[in-house]
Parts: sequence; C-alpha cells; structure tokens
Amino acid sequence: MTTMKFISESGGYLMFNKFNFDLIYQERDDFTPLVVMMCGIAGSGKTTFAQQLEKEGFVRLSIDEEIWATNGRYGIDFPLEKIEEFKKYAERKLRNSLIKLIYDKQQVVIDFSFWDRARRELYKKIIEEAGGKWMLIYLKVHPNDLRERLKIRSKRFDANAFPISEELLTSYLNGFETPIGEGEIVIEN
Repeated sequence: MTTMKFISESGGYLMFNKFNFDLIYQERDDFTPLVVMMCGIAGSGKTTFAQQLEKEGFVRLSIDEEIWATNGRYGIDFPLEKIEEFKKYAERKLRNSLIKLIYDKQQVVIDFSFWDRARRELYKKIIEEAGGKWMLIYLKVHPNDLRERLKIRSKRFDANAFPISEELLTSYLNGFETPIGEGEIVIEN
C-alpha cells in the first residue's frame, strides 16, 4: 500500500493539483491496458480524479452517467425505487464495455465507488482475465469534509450530483470496506 497526503481545495477542481499523475501514466503500455479502479465514498473526488485521467486518454466508465444518459435524473425523471434496478443494468452494460475496451488495448478508469472488497476482487479478476492490469486508487476523506462537499454538490444539476442525505451518507460510511492490503494507493484528500 502506498499512502499520499494531499490537501484539497474548496470546490473540488484543484483537489489533486499536487498529485503526481505520472505515477499512473508511467504504468501505461501498448500491450497490457491499464485499468484504474477508483474507490471512495460519495464526495471523495472520484469523478474529478477520473476526469483528469480521461483528459490523458483514458476511457472513463461511470454508473451515474450511464443512468443519467439512459433514464434521466434520480428522483425527477424516474421514481426513487427504480435506482437499484438501474444501477444493476448500468453496471452490467459498463462491465461488458470494460472487457471490450481491454481487448481493444484501451486504458480505462472505472468511476465507481468500489465500496466492498468482494466487488473490488471481482473486477480485478475480470480485468486480469481480459488481459489488462489494474491499479486501485482509494480516496480517503474525513466524513466532515464529505458532508461539506456533498452540500456544494447537491446544488448542481448533472449526472454526478446524485443527492445524498445525511442518513444515506451515514449508511455509506458504515458499510464502506476500506481497502487494506489490496495493492491500493491511498490518497488522503
């Protein structure tokens, strides 16, 4: 495990300005595609980090954006009780896309939460069996910082501004399985 500390800037856009992305870029090659698996609780900066990789040629896969594109906004364009069904469908579709992208030798960043170890292990296996290599990036953020970020984010109207109540955040915090000894790179953000 590698741990790095970075102080985030308010608003999120500069939160990784001190991170050396070359640590990731140097792992790319033309023979074995690199798949970066983002890991963290809602508001930790996964999408911001993944968008930086996307600017450098990685294909970004996002469940939230797939749901938005297919079904609209949570709680507005579809009823709240449909979210789990839509998440499962979106993940299946993106998992199939991931395998195809690896076969096509594309570098990929998976913009999911990867909150549980079992799912992280499943995706590592999928990536390796398809001929890729993985890198797990865990964005560690203090719960109070998450609350502040989520308040700001809730005012936006986009696929990545999924509303998170205090109750839901608490359930995320309680259910999150912190990666330890999984080959993760930890960024304290």
